[in-house]
Formats: sequence, C-alpha cells, structure tokens
Amino acid sequence: MTLVAVVKTVPVAVVGEALALGVRELGENRVQEADAHVEALGRTAARWHMVGHLQRNKAGRAAELFDRVHSLDGVEIARALSRCAERTGRTVRALIEVNVGGEASKFGVVPGALTALLEQALALPGLAVDGLMTVAPLTERPEQARPHFARLRELREAAARSLGRELPELSMGMSADFEVAVEEGATMVRVGTALFGARS
Repeated sequence: MTLVAVVKTVPVAVVGEALALGVRELGENRVQEADAHVEALGRTAARWHMVGHLQRNKAGRAAELFDRVHSLDGVEIARALSRCAERTGRTVRALIEVNVGGEASKFGVVPGALTALLEQALALPGLAVDGLMTVAPLTERPEQARPHFARLRELREAAARSLGRELPELSMGMSADFEVAVEEGATMVRVGTALFGARS
C-alpha cells in the first residue's frame, strides 16, 4: 500500500522535512504548486503524483512533472497527456477518476462510461493506465464512505474482466477515511491533513 503525502499549500521547508523522514510519494493538487515544489526540492526527490483535476492546457507541464496522474476523467485530457508524454519521451502512469458518488461538484467519469473510457485510454501511447481513483463524498463518519470504496473496487474488477487487463491500483481514501479505504482494497491513499495539519 502506497501513502501519497498530499502537500497542497505546505511550505517547501516542511515538505523537505517529510522527505528527510522517509516520505517518497508526494501528491499535488495544482500544476503551479508542483512546479514550485519541484524547483525547490528537485525532480528526483520523490515520486510526484497529480491528485487534483488536470486541465488540458496544463497537460504538457504535467507530463514533465509527474510520475503518476490520478485524475484522468475524459478522453480529451487522456489524449492531451499522451501526446505531451510522447513528446518528452516519457511514459506517465495514470488512473481513471470515477465519480462514484454521482456528485455534481466533483470531477470523474460516471460509472456507466468507465469501460469505454478505459478502452480508449489503454490504447494511448505515452500513458500506462493501471487502475482507478475516486474521491468519496464528505461524510460525518468514515464508515459511511465504505459503500463508495467498495463500489470502486467492484467497478475495477468488472472492468478488468471485461477488458482482459489487470488494473491493480485503487487510489481511494484521504485523511478522514483512509482506514476504511484500505479495508476495502485501496492500494494508494492520499493523505494531507493527517500528516501536515489543517490547511490555512
């Protein structure tokens, strides 16, 4: 299981302390913030994860900065990232973001469109799509998020069977609910507040 330390708004000095303590996977919500952190700490200081929504006009820089993008949610952004990765001679690992909770305020492909998107994304050069991601709805108790994590796992298993491809990664769970996500099969959790404190 991989702990991705989400460093949104975290000062560079604090991120450096986390690296010194052995953290090796850093998550960023915005390309601009990642640019600043990478410039200060170095591209090889950690494996860099894009965990926020990725806009098409930022795909070029994302292909250079990130080892993994968790938030592909449409074929156009997948194609843009693929083209940019090819130009830089890299292969970017990627996950398809699924809006399991059906929330209008959240990004992600709807479950019914997942297999079609996976079919297209898996065929793109420059990308290595190997799993799914979700952001569960905010709940009063972590246990209330369990059905959403279980649903993502079920979607992953069904898609893998349908496509005849392994999709080993499940990125799900954040500071408030990561324990439940791990119980439901998360291979990656994205934790910020529990490591660095509340955002200012």
